[in-house]
Amino acid sequence: MSQSEVSSFVHSLREAFTEFETLPQPTIATLDGAALGGGLELAMAADIRVAGSAAKLGLPETKLAIIPGAGGTQRLPRLIGLPKAKELVYTARILNAKDALELGLVNHAVEGGAWTKSLEIAKEILPNGMHGLMYLILDIRTDYAELLNRIGPIAVRMAKLAMDKGTQLELSSGLAYEQACYAQVIPTEDRLEGLKAFREKRKPVYKGR
Repeated sequence: MSQSEVSSFVHSLREAFTEFETLPQPTIATLDGAALGGGLELAMAADIRVAGSAAKLGLPETKLAIIPGAGGTQRLPRLIGLPKAKELVYTARILNAKDALELGLVNHAVEGGAWTKSLEIAKEILPNGMHGLMYLILDIRTDYAELLNRIGPIAVRMAKLAMDKGTQLELSSGLAYEQACYAQVIPTEDRLEGLKAFREKRKPVYKGR
């Protein structure tokens, strides 16, 4: 590729990963092999990362005389801290699942494949009303469908928004942003249904309204 084509390609990756990061649904990255360079940059844009025993994670771009250009220099320090991120980028070090867990790069490191653990986490989230969490999981594991309406989908969307945006602000502004997100759930039918179901000692049926 020409220099202009390379620049355009990396820019498109950066935009795509940002769009993925800002999806209203929770996202889970299942890492069962090599997630190097752009692969790790995509995984870091997910809300939760699960690494299997075969996972290899790293940003080795400096070995190629380039830098991580699809968000890696920004998301990695936010996940594990600036000093540790600098060391990983400067050395182009490749991590296994255990090392990644110790650094805080992944939420879970499991023996064998990461898919089962990812499904377990999704199962915990799906009851919280995320109808659009992972259509792939719903297609494969239709037994989870009955769990979808137990807690409000709007609440999970607002919680994700409050955390994603609020943590980019100083504390007082973050608290104000949280308050604004909370205000979005107050007038919902789902909130009233949750209170009613609690009083009636039954499972709520949420409709995302």
